[in-house]
Amino acid sequence: MSYSDKIKDMRTELRELNKAIPETTKEFGALSKAVKDSGTLSVKEKEWVALAMAVAMRCEPCINFHIEAMMKAGGTREELGDILAMGIQMSGGPGLMYAGHALACWDELAVSQRAS
Repeated sequence: MSYSDKIKDMRTELRELNKAIPETTKEFGALSKAVKDSGTLSVKEKEWVALAMAVAMRCEPCINFHIEAMMKAGGTREELGDILAMGIQMSGGPGLMYAGHALACWDELAVSQRAS
């Protein structure tokens, strides 16, 4: 399954979750918006933090979403490398494996963006 398909499928699952627990997901969305819209860090810098944490926490859906968001915020593949290195440093071998997923996701989405 491609990373684009994984992102699409996760969005479908989240829409169903929104129907099952609308108040919880609404409040989580409000928290996410508040975090991104305030503070001194740019959205791109906040995505760097979230992505490194997603690698360290081994959350592939989180990695996929934050890769996509980082790309939209103007991140580069070179920045991604630094972020992945920090995620690996903070989580050891398992982080190394998930960093591989993150890089593959970036490369796939970059090709898709160029094609569209």
